[in-house]
Amino acid sequence: MRLIVTGGAGYIGSHIVCELNARTEHEVVVVDSMEKGSEVNLFPKNEFIKGDIADDAILRKVFSKNVDAVFHFAAWKGAGESMLLPEKYSINNLNGTLKLLTAMSENNCKNFIFSSSAAVYGAPVYLPIDEKHPLNQENYYGYTKVAIEENLKWYDKLKGIKYAALRYFNAAGYDTKGRIRGLERTPANLLPIIMETASGMRESFEIFGEDYETPDGTCIRDYIHVSDLALAHLLSLDYIVANQSSITINLGSENGYSVKEITSMAETVVGRSIPHKIGPRRPGDPAKLLASSAKARELLNWKPVFSDSKTLIESMRNVYPRG
Repeated sequence: MRLIVTGGAGYIGSHIVCELNARTEHEVVVVDSMEKGSEVNLFPKNEFIKGDIADDAILRKVFSKNVDAVFHFAAWKGAGESMLLPEKYSINNLNGTLKLLTAMSENNCKNFIFSSSAAVYGAPVYLPIDEKHPLNQENYYGYTKVAIEENLKWYDKLKGIKYAALRYFNAAGYDTKGRIRGLERTPANLLPIIMETASGMRESFEIFGEDYETPDGTCIRDYIHVSDLALAHLLSLDYIVANQSSITINLGSENGYSVKEITSMAETVVGRSIPHKIGPRRPGDPAKLLASSAKARELLNWKPVFSDSKTLIESMRNVYPRG
């Protein structure tokens, strides 16, 4: 199969490319504007097209040969930023993805793997969160994911494009075999921020609130290792091709770690304390978020194997500079 991976030089996209490369039957083409991607994450065996998916000339080049499937990771993902710059997210996440889907339709490409997010759910009404949970996104980024999911239903119905919409919880970690070395640029998530502090790239980090109704007072989150995510993407492609049926599924570990538990494990892995301070709560942060991944287990026969806190942090420690 000839596969396109948009955003394939970025954090998650490069891990997908890495796993796809291990399947010798696939020809993988990376498309990335390199605004967030890293040249370190490119593999010599893959064709690389530098450019934006909203550029008609780039899309013509991408689809100049037959394409069997598209893995789509070329989206902005800053929840806070999306509330300040919604137009940026409209242009890229919405317009860019719709142009990509239109190009797929025009070129008879019928398989689409979409990087969605647990941000579609907003604050939990119940836990664990399954795919039937109400969609009540609390930021514009989450809205863009819901909007694309809704469009995918129509492209399936009208154009026959089968899709897998994969709703990630907190992606973290790095390839355990050390094949991906490019660091995320301007990360906003807890684990890379902790590791940047441990490596001396930041002076300290802040824990937002320690008075939540959790065992240690700090927020609990579901972390999923990026290599576990990558496998789920490959299994999702297999599923939609074999069954000619679209799916929407959660991808989480179903285990929760508090901010203090993650901090403690990071300090154990690096062998010293990591500077941090306790600050006030952030508006809109729920005390606990946990996924139900039962549907992924049932449909894909998937389960995470790298998503324990020690493996998550050790795999990151091997990539970040030693501070």
